[in-house]
Amino acid sequence: MNKKLTVEIDAHSGFCYGVIRAIETAEKELEKDERLFSLGEIVHNGVEVERLRHGGLETISHDGIETLESGKLLIRAHGEPPETYLRAQRANVEIVDCTCPVVLKLQARIKQAYEEAKTGNGTIVIFGKKGHAEVNGLVGQTSGEAVVIESAAEVERIDFSHSVFLFSQTTKSIEGFEEVSRIIDERMKSAGGSGTFKAYNTICRQVSGRKPHLETFARKHDVIVFVSGKQSSNGKVLYNSCRKSNPRSYFVERADDLQGEWFEAGNSVGVCGATSTPKWLMEEVAERIMSVNGI
Repeated sequence: MNKKLTVEIDAHSGFCYGVIRAIETAEKELEKDERLFSLGEIVHNGVEVERLRHGGLETISHDGIETLESGKLLIRAHGEPPETYLRAQRANVEIVDCTCPVVLKLQARIKQAYEEAKTGNGTIVIFGKKGHAEVNGLVGQTSGEAVVIESAAEVERIDFSHSVFLFSQTTKSIEGFEEVSRIIDERMKSAGGSGTFKAYNTICRQVSGRKPHLETFARKHDVIVFVSGKQSSNGKVLYNSCRKSNPRSYFVERADDLQGEWFEAGNSVGVCGATSTPKWLMEEVAERIMSVNGI
């Protein structure tokens, strides 16, 4: 008789504090029977966005701020640049600010560093994904002057003749940040300028701690099913970590994405996800796997 496969949901996967706070706030506001608009998708997970849409949460773009005639505007955990708050104020729109406290602290640090950099023609450099909502909010603290680099290959865009202040998007990999930091430091020394280099590891500890944990979790199982929205930067980083630790790692957005050939009788299957993945969705994926004994 074939052995049945077993499924374990990673207890440490799922929403981080900032996302939990934003979604709980949205749900409380929706209970008041008032219109609530999210400036951009509240979380990088289409399935969760759809659930909240059915609950009444409407997603709008920045162009829609001035057209709001009623309701409240929710600022998601990623945060926003100062200009967004000014636009909402001019349009007389009430804001429900759900910016993650970690991101708020980072915004304040970058703004302070920018004021220091201006006195000596220094440069603020942000290691992050261009166009990402959080990064847009961080660049906004520098009047749009910060240099955003996505990898060490882009350090050539930096002026090494003056001081450089390096920060990181909160969900980037520590390894990537350390590589960028090392290369900038080397270039600054070889340039021989009068500027100094300061690197600030501003990656969220709650997020960075998940990577080594998931690497161990992935090695523990025969098969890994990673649940995440395709637009999640954090999801891409963590999924790649799983794949390096376990080649039999598969990425899904929902239970319908599961494929039977991924599993064999007797397999131990681990289900995990990104900081933007709801627990209920991981549970749904696990139940689908178990209900058909390997699909």
